[in-house]
Amino acid sequence: MAHHTGIYAVLIFLLLGLAGCRDQPEEVADEPTALDLRQGELILCSGQAFGEVQSGFSCRPAVRESFDLAMALLHSFEYDEAEKAFGRVIAEDPECAMAYWGAAMSLYHALWAPPGEAELEKGARILAAARELPATARERDYLEAVGWYFRDWETIDAKTRARDMSAKMREIHERYPEDTEAAIFYALTLNATADPSDKSYRNQREAGRILEALFPDQPNHPGIAHYIIHNYDNPVLAEKALPTARKYADIAPASAHAQHMPSHIFTRLGLWEESIAANLRSTEAAVCYAEGAGLEGHWDEELHGMDYLVYAYLQRGDNRHAEQQNEYLNTFTKLSPVNFKGAYTLAAIPARIALENRDWPAAAGLELSTMDFPWADYPWQRAILHFSRALGAIHLGEREAAEREIATLDSLHTRLAALDDPYQMNQVMIQIKSAQAWLGLARGQRAEALALMEEAATMEDNTAKHPVTPGEVLPARELLGDMLRVLGRPADALRAYEGSLATHPNRFNGLYGAATAADRLGDHDKARRYFAQLVSQTAGTDNQRPEIREAEAFLGRR
Repeated sequence: MAHHTGIYAVLIFLLLGLAGCRDQPEEVADEPTALDLRQGELILCSGQAFGEVQSGFSCRPAVRESFDLAMALLHSFEYDEAEKAFGRVIAEDPECAMAYWGAAMSLYHALWAPPGEAELEKGARILAAARELPATARERDYLEAVGWYFRDWETIDAKTRARDMSAKMREIHERYPEDTEAAIFYALTLNATADPSDKSYRNQREAGRILEALFPDQPNHPGIAHYIIHNYDNPVLAEKALPTARKYADIAPASAHAQHMPSHIFTRLGLWEESIAANLRSTEAAVCYAEGAGLEGHWDEELHGMDYLVYAYLQRGDNRHAEQQNEYLNTFTKLSPVNFKGAYTLAAIPARIALENRDWPAAAGLELSTMDFPWADYPWQRAILHFSRALGAIHLGEREAAEREIATLDSLHTRLAALDDPYQMNQVMIQIKSAQAWLGLARGQRAEALALMEEAATMEDNTAKHPVTPGEVLPARELLGDMLRVLGRPADALRAYEGSLATHPNRFNGLYGAATAADRLGDHDKARRYFAQLVSQTAGTDNQRPEIREAEAFLGRR
């Protein structure tokens, strides 16, 4: 019989000894200790729920509510708490094979960076223990599916293992058509194995079809809502996820990630006020979690939300609040855990503020965070700094400094090639071509500069945005529009800006560029529309940007 976590959340929390914003570890049984599972009190800020999950696996009846709570945590990517929750189930029912499956799934970060060696070794140990336990045929299939990811990890790359796991989940989905969890996890693996260069979004569409068919019967399931958003987090499909995005935060109000996740869709659609509200809730929940868990430093979920928050503030022209976030970031001395999300935010926030404002001296003078951070492990994120410095130096006429920054970008690209990371290599190459284009323009090489900038824009058009970022620090097609405007080609510039706005709607500089290009072209009606949109979306802020004054003056004249 299925059980629901959401309806009985308060009772569950009391039974499990949950607490919001506290850190009081408890003793658990020997098996979780032997498997090195996370232990201690579950940390749930405000004592709220994570949604409703129906599992129906064959664990003892006494632990089924606890198991379904662990599943709900897993579906909202609350991986540490999910692992602890599955560990509690194992402590109470050591023969619940699916609790071991859940603990292993807590280490399989489907849409994040792959687990490291220690986590892979741990996952393999957990699954080895599970294989000795009694289980139904269906449960054996689940264990085998996740086993494909942890099998032979020393010799088989993560992408191949993920595809093998997805193929097995498809078999389970087809073998047990009434098993909604199989369908949901299969949809997750489709997204995890999607080709970033596939602009037809074949995997995402198929996963979305599966999830949307399930949602009406399980409207409070966190995984269905969560994965719909991830699958539609692209310019083509984002509109389909908007109703779900506006609901997910209410399904899982205790999850910092659930509070943040809707902003992926709000960002895709240029809904800046909704994105700001979502990430203010997310960062608040993340701070609460860090305090409750006793983390040394700031949790990576807080930084992730901050990057999206700054991006949205800048599109509202709200430099004051963006700068406040940067000043707050500069007070950080330690991150927990140290990973790609933290690295990206540390590099991106100051770069965004400088580049979005075309503050070239600030861009040229950017430095890496003074925090003790292993930057050598994160060449893609470091490249953001050097790309910003290159653009700043070029616009200040400091060509030798720009050449040094481009040389550094080249070395970072080489480093990524050695790491066999084609996606990040491509991102850095877009930056290299963009910087070379603007340096060429500064040298008077107009045709070569424009060709390079068009190459960079086309490369970016053909590449999916990484979920870690709300958007490029400067979209390449928007930069192409800037170059065409400088070259006195307003019609081409307008096409470039409008092309960028089609995939980056309501960007401040995209709207301003389109308005000024249309004005120079003599299309004053279109200029009025873009200027009016710019003024409208920045209303209510303490806005000091000169572009707004220009827009208001234009509208006042006409």
